[in-house]
Amino acid sequence: MRISDIPQSGKRGKTVSMNGRYGQVSRILTTPANPETPAQLKIRRILQKVSARWRALQEAQRAAWMTAAQNVKAQARLGQSGPLTGAQLFNKINCTLALFGQDLVDAPPPLPQFPDLAPQGLVITNAGGVIALKLTCTGDPGENTIVRASAPVSPGREVCRNYRILGTCPAAVQNSADITALYTAKYGAPPVGMKVFVRVTQFVDGWEDIAAKFSAVVPDAA
Repeated sequence: MRISDIPQSGKRGKTVSMNGRYGQVSRILTTPANPETPAQLKIRRILQKVSARWRALQEAQRAAWMTAAQNVKAQARLGQSGPLTGAQLFNKINCTLALFGQDLVDAPPPLPQFPDLAPQGLVITNAGGVIALKLTCTGDPGENTIVRASAPVSPGREVCRNYRILGTCPAAVQNSADITALYTAKYGAPPVGMKVFVRVTQFVDGWEDIAAKFSAVVPDAA
């Protein structure tokens, strides 16, 4: 339930506090479901592999990651953000590389200069009941553009925080990248009248740039 209190976040006893969209929220601690989906198990295997690699590094290598991590801030929480630890930066970089089939690294890569993001919008069409989701592109998205998306939500929603990775963006054809197969493999075809949110980033050497977010409502059949 929503409460009036000082800003706080985290677990205390059997109560969990967080900052919700409309203010401070407090709820009873519950154990989340653990469906052990293939995607979950894949991420866990990657984390185990990366964590073991961190432990196997030489001390000088770990020190290099610790130094690099001092310039990388964690995601802000209650308006506060601090630098990552060396292990956190190592996991962040290498988990991204492993997830997309690239070689892991033992030395921290420098922060790259990202090219302009190719996808610039989301268009959903419904041709006689055949629904297609496409990203409008100003150029080739390349092989390192990550597409995340939400399950279909109410068209009245203006904000989405629940995204899942669909995969890397397909090549653009006539300034349009078709992500229909990626989306339906994850969520199925979105129903007419529902809204879909898409989040797109690029990754270079394990680093991800600032995300671009798009949304569109599934139209009636034309």
